[in-house]
Amino acid sequence: MKSRAIPQRSKTAHLVLTDAPALRKGISRTTSPAVEEASPSKLSAHEKELDQEFELETDALFGGLKKDPTDFEWSFWIEWGKQELVWLFLGHMAMSQVAMLIMGKHRHWFLMIYGMGACWYLLGAHGLAMIFLHTIISFSVAQFQSTLLSWLCSLLLLSTLQVQALEDVKRGWYKTENEYYLLQFTLTVRCLYYTSFSLEFCWQGQPLKGSTYSFFWLLAYVFYYPVLHNGPILNFSEFIKQMQNQESYSLKANLRIFVLGVSRLLCWWWMAELMIHLMYMHALYSSSFLLEAVSSWALGGLALAQVLFFYVKYLVLFGVPALAMQLDGLQPPALPRCVSTMHSFTGMWRSVTCFPEVTCYCLMGKSQDGNLENLVLALSPPVNSLYELGQVPYPYFIHLSKGNG
Repeated sequence: MKSRAIPQRSKTAHLVLTDAPALRKGISRTTSPAVEEASPSKLSAHEKELDQEFELETDALFGGLKKDPTDFEWSFWIEWGKQELVWLFLGHMAMSQVAMLIMGKHRHWFLMIYGMGACWYLLGAHGLAMIFLHTIISFSVAQFQSTLLSWLCSLLLLSTLQVQALEDVKRGWYKTENEYYLLQFTLTVRCLYYTSFSLEFCWQGQPLKGSTYSFFWLLAYVFYYPVLHNGPILNFSEFIKQMQNQESYSLKANLRIFVLGVSRLLCWWWMAELMIHLMYMHALYSSSFLLEAVSSWALGGLALAQVLFFYVKYLVLFGVPALAMQLDGLQPPALPRCVSTMHSFTGMWRSVTCFPEVTCYCLMGKSQDGNLENLVLALSPPVNSLYELGQVPYPYFIHLSKGNG
């Protein structure tokens, strides 16, 4: 595996638009005269200092504009995408078309083997074994057909990702941190998938002979490659239903879907890259000094820029697997919507929130257990989401809540 160096976030980001002494005296909201009178040599030295603190990169993509590399997730996936992931996705698409012609409705077994092979290639035998282990444990607990036990099992498996001793062991399997983080991403998303299987297995009652709620169908679901590393999320019942109910295959129609899909993805990728070449919102928000200095209007604009980039970023990150799913004859979850057009942030995550929302609704509607167990079951989806998403420090939200006027 080739070593990659993903730029790390600067610990102190001090992007100042006025002279430093003027900022310490009062932080004027207008341009400081000191900047207007500054000599070219002084501005050049100041620019070099900012480049060092922000770790900005010169990129020939937009005529030599400086690039803000401090969004770890975007840098991480783009760097992986430039290397192995793009070829593995293209390989899946090609193999899927061949399997659709040869194997028809049984192609999911071929795709399962491809997913296992791709997982072994990227994560090694240890990473593949970890996914197998989590899947086997979850499947075994699901046999008790207890929703509570299934949730507790999923939360326990998810919590093991934060155990320092286990983290050290997993880091020892790989040469670079990025390979370790790829394993962590994959295990986190796989948790949602085997949780979906376990819960639906509990709800459907005693399975009939030949039922799709078998261990091999679970493996086909967990190792479906387009969504293996980063989602989006497709419920187990929807996956099985769509895999078994295939329409007639048309190479011409799939080629049209591929060309249109790639064109959209390139536009979204170009827009996201343009934002990090011009706006630098990730480097800006890492400076608590600057966030305290700017006006409330500027702070709100920075927050909006951050959220809009987040939206465009996931159009790309979820758009790639969604395109592969379409070529496989599946209906992918809807892509996120722009938050500027909505009154509720929930609507943005159409491809993510559906699972916990449906789960919570089913739990409250189907469970006939006591109040305490109902309470635990109702709290399980949000607790699971907190584990999944982690804690991301957005200091400007704190300042927005306080008011900075």
